[in-house]
Amino acid sequence: MTTIERMELQHLKIGFLGGGHMGRALADALLKAGVPSSQIVIAEPQAQTRMQLQESLGIATVSRGEDLPNDLHVLLLAVKPQDLLPALTPLLSKLNQSTLIISIAAGVTSEQLRALCGGGARVMRAMPNRPASLGVGATALFAGEGARREDRQVAEALLKTAGTVEWISDESLMDVVTALSGSGPAYFFLLAEAMRDAAIAQGLPPEVARRLAAATLAGAGAMCGQTNDLATLRQSVTSKGGTTAAALAQFEQANLKKLVAEAMQAAILRGQALSQQTSGDA
Repeated sequence: MTTIERMELQHLKIGFLGGGHMGRALADALLKAGVPSSQIVIAEPQAQTRMQLQESLGIATVSRGEDLPNDLHVLLLAVKPQDLLPALTPLLSKLNQSTLIISIAAGVTSEQLRALCGGGARVMRAMPNRPASLGVGATALFAGEGARREDRQVAEALLKTAGTVEWISDESLMDVVTALSGSGPAYFFLLAEAMRDAAIAQGLPPEVARRLAAATLAGAGAMCGQTNDLATLRQSVTSKGGTTAAALAQFEQANLKKLVAEAMQAAILRGQALSQQTSGDA
């Protein structure tokens, strides 16, 4: 993020509807990027979560969306898709027409967001992931109808505080992004668990196994970011007839790529189902 982008963000008043894991992660990223805590307000109905946000991040919280300030530059919708309508409805009468709305609700289309927020609303869809709190997240952005050039700039600057940002021109691909980078950290966490548990079963001390599994995945992820050729990268650490080749042979025998493809397809279908539920079709 450039110095100019940081300066622009510091002057924005940003409201969050929802202070769960992703809302907290993005608020944390903004704070670490230098956005003053006085510029961020989170609406969160759970009293314990509000207290945690106040204590750990030092930001203001309110219990209801309608209690958010009227002069927000950006409203970030960080509630579950099924909770979006009841959470947003009481706030609609207070929405400022100049407020840019950014939604991270999986499966809720920009058209549905505009219908919920009013036909003239300027909306963006974003799909960040949990590493956002460390500034190493991955976010896809889609600009809805009516979004202006400056809206795109604001959304990109805001999400860049959380890591990598990619623009998607075809909104239907947002479900694919959700399955890839949105849900992707959980796939890595599951793999880390499996590697740790297998090592423990072979006698490695639990904490040593956990630390080595976590460090291995973190290091491998960093190497992935330095090349466009993942197959060559994999081959570079696989000696013919060696231990890595023996392990990969088991993955191939179990058809790991097919299993991953099926898992991602399940996530895509779930995103599409959430869209139908939001529109009232299911």
